Amino acid sequence: MRWILGAGALALALTCNTAAAAVKDATAGGFTIENSETLPVDADAAWKALVQDVDRWWPKDHSWWGNESKLSIDARAGGCFCELAGARQAQHMAVVFVDPGRTLRMTGGLGPLQGMGLGGALEFRLAPADGGGTRITMFYRAGGYTPDDLSKFAPVVDKVQAQQLRGLADFLRKSAKQGG
Repeated sequence: MRWILGAGALALALTCNTAAAAVKDATAGGFTIENSETLPVDADAAWKALVQDVDRWWPKDHSWWGNESKLSIDARAGGCFCELAGARQAQHMAVVFVDPGRTLRMTGGLGPLQGMGLGGALEFRLAPADGGGTRITMFYRAGGYTPDDLSKFAPVVDKVQAQQLRGLADFLRKSAKQGG
């Protein structure tokens, strides 16, 4: 399934998803979502996978052009979380804050939110986990003007972001098992 491109399709998807525990708050004007994974890797390995291997772990069914796409994150202030497929291009988000091994913050609207003129701040927060490894938290706060009630979008966006973070976690677990 590709990015859900319209509010109508998003509304249809909402009827198939009831709730998600990681929705921190949701109002008509916006929402906050947080998902976390604890992984058996150090922060440097997690950071490298996050920014250098995004094309290997981001689910292609949540990109504009699927397997034709090449995803990249230019992890510097002013950099781009971009997708290229030949002449077709998308800037999913702009990189606005980089603290290697700790925080990557990007701004913009993901998926259908972009086309609706909504914005958001997406953070990947890396921290030492109790008992070793790294805890990666994917935090997204989105909002803006729309005639739609954004609180209804939160469970769907949460489900998609949980899948995206799970992609990174699965990639890192597989890498750890293979010795790096």
